[in-house]
Amino acid sequence: MEKKKISARIIADSLNEQGNRLTTFVLTFPRIVLAEFNTHRMISKNSASSRAIPFEKMVKMVEEDPFIPIKWMKDHKGMQGTEYFTKKKDISDLTAQWINARDNAVKAAEDLSDGGLTKQLCNRLLEPFMWHTVIATGTEWENFFALRAHGDAEIHIQELAYRMLDEYNAHTPKQLKAGEWHIPFGDKIEISRITASTLGDTDSSDYIIRAQLRIATARCARISYLNFEGNDDLGADVRLHNRLLESGHMSPFEHCAKAMSRSEYYDSAELSEKPGWSGNFHGFIQYRKMLAGENKIDNRVNNKQWQKKE
Repeated sequence: MEKKKISARIIADSLNEQGNRLTTFVLTFPRIVLAEFNTHRMISKNSASSRAIPFEKMVKMVEEDPFIPIKWMKDHKGMQGTEYFTKKKDISDLTAQWINARDNAVKAAEDLSDGGLTKQLCNRLLEPFMWHTVIATGTEWENFFALRAHGDAEIHIQELAYRMLDEYNAHTPKQLKAGEWHIPFGDKIEISRITASTLGDTDSSDYIIRAQLRIATARCARISYLNFEGNDDLGADVRLHNRLLESGHMSPFEHCAKAMSRSEYYDSAELSEKPGWSGNFHGFIQYRKMLAGENKIDNRVNNKQWQKKE
């Protein structure tokens, strides 16, 4: 089994007629820096879930391929230190202590699981030793690079950001015409296998693109279980898309997006005061934003006290 490491891979990269670029990455990084990555709100994300992955699978992952720090920083004041352990014996001892902590966490988690406790809690004890996988899509990457591909950033997210920046600068986006779609995993979907029956509805002129959107959305969602590239059942993908839509779990619907026309680009300024915005994307209309009821409401919330009285 190939060992995981910090990595960044572009799976979809698009440029609209106005010059906006929309890029989707598949990222691998230590679970310990997920909170820092999630502070970047202009990026749409879906990621592996400790609630979804079976406990036995989680244990196997941290036993066979645990995250081990790439460098061992010495104790310091403030957010970021500059001194590291460099002697081989020190590094060997620290690594052994880290693995011992992993073993203790696995033992405690297994004891809890044997006692009948849910994987949703048992898996949490393993998180410091886990690698994490994220699908991330956005048009606004410069702020992320400015903050994280920087010497003051935590060293693991810094390593991730530098790898992403290199990949971003080396990759050539695909030029899209107005109305064409950015579809992560789109090149993996065999169009020849798509029929109107794949959607479960009647034939129409746009059934292929509608099926592609549903399949890609489902595959973005499947990252919760880490099987986003291993399932090739198009019908199952469409059914998962429909269940997510019905239940209101909308974050996987943010990765596919349509390149704006000139009129769509400038008409959007009426709402945002700046042209070209749809959700957190610039120059592309999120699939999510094209769906009715994409933001659920809850009638249990009482907003009456805030309403203006006539």
